[in-house]
Amino acid sequence: MGEEAKAAAAWAEIAVTDAAAVPKPTPPPAAVAVDPRLQGISDAIRVVPHFPKQGIMFNDITPLLLRPGVFKDAVDIFVERYRGMGIAAVAGIEARGFIFGPAIALAIGAKFIPLRKPKKLPGEVISETYVLEYGTDCLQMHVGTIEPGERVLIVDDLVATGGTLCAAIRLLERAGADVVECACLIGLPKFKECTWLHSLQIASEHWTDIDKSAVHY
Repeated sequence: MGEEAKAAAAWAEIAVTDAAAVPKPTPPPAAVAVDPRLQGISDAIRVVPHFPKQGIMFNDITPLLLRPGVFKDAVDIFVERYRGMGIAAVAGIEARGFIFGPAIALAIGAKFIPLRKPKKLPGEVISETYVLEYGTDCLQMHVGTIEPGERVLIVDDLVATGGTLCAAIRLLERAGADVVECACLIGLPKFKECTWLHSLQIASEHWTDIDKSAVHY
């Protein structure tokens, strides 16, 4: 091979080596598929201004309950997430947590525990008081409803600041429960002095990793 041919071969080898060293561009992330049921759920929730008092934007779920197909979609989304997670109990917060909680509990084969306001449950109860912006409130449940170590899902219709959910977590953990997650249909964008919340943002909001030591309401 002549000198010119050797030089050309050497340059070709260098070019191939350099090309291999150049990192390939990272392909764009695949688009996340949006569950088509979510839009119907969102459309079925009515916002009522200034209810129950001036300045409150009330999220009304009653139109959703009047549409059996949409109501079923809302329940099914939760059921699909929690089935197979070894959840022994679903705890519903008074009052609208009682609408979704029992349906979810039945579908995943769990018992349902009502978390109620004071003087609503007969017999011996365990209580957890929490701070509101203008006072205090309290959640109660029956003594003996939870076995130590049972995995529990908390359900409510809406999370605003996380204060009620934090109280529910503390109440259940005092009874020995392992609180897996809190599941809410509606999440409001304002959290004031927000507790540390990690959200799985689909149309229904599942709040995990709540700071269980503090109440912000």
